[in-house]
Amino acid sequence: MNETEKRLYLIRELLSELPQYEDVEIPDEAGEQKRLLRSLMNIRTPRPISEEFLKVQDAYLRGEVRERGITDGDMLPASPVDSRLVLWQGDITTLKADAIVNAANSALRGCFVPCHSCVDNIIHSVSGIQLRLACDKLMTEQGCDEPTGKAKITPAFNLPCRYVLHTVGPIVHGPLTEEHRRQLASCYRSCLELAADSGLKSIAFCCISTGEFRFPRKEAADIAVKAVAEYLNADARIRRVIFNVFKEEDYVIYQKLLG
Repeated sequence: MNETEKRLYLIRELLSELPQYEDVEIPDEAGEQKRLLRSLMNIRTPRPISEEFLKVQDAYLRGEVRERGITDGDMLPASPVDSRLVLWQGDITTLKADAIVNAANSALRGCFVPCHSCVDNIIHSVSGIQLRLACDKLMTEQGCDEPTGKAKITPAFNLPCRYVLHTVGPIVHGPLTEEHRRQLASCYRSCLELAADSGLKSIAFCCISTGEFRFPRKEAADIAVKAVAEYLNADARIRRVIFNVFKEEDYVIYQKLLG
């Protein structure tokens, strides 16, 4: 199958699980097909699926990643402030590293809103439906929501990184508090400790809590850099930490901190 045939196969298989959408017409335009496929993946609840589907999905998603281009985290220039730190502006789902960090919600099963712009949705969409299944297994075994400031690890499946670290940042309603600051710092420490304990050497952080969770960007960056620096100075197992930003606003903030 070529890429179009794979995409159409995946769409039809996912639609077949949803009798209420049996009359949905698959659009002709590739971009609209991709949006429909992502939407169907986003709304799919965690349940078993055929090996044939996963085989086609994996080939398709990896082809999509290669087409967008993969950035090797080991080749990125280090900060003049600290050779272990890196600032990189780009799409975290195209980054090759030992692990990337997903800013998750407390259910830890991904974002179910079709094509939502949050990093949680984007990571799950590129990784494939196995990521939701892996997260569901972890959370079913845990038996409760994930606490703020903690972290879990899963394989990365079709992402170019090896693992995904999932952490729940604080949600800011009203004024920022010391508890918010403590919880955010804990997210960074928990991810670093889990990565180190898992034998990983490089980790890429997104801007945890600064999107839907409304943590002020400048304060979040200050906390992130401080927490990471303190951890690295106490534990040498992690060799490279990449601060991944997507928005120009965040790049300017981190550039002032990292040079």
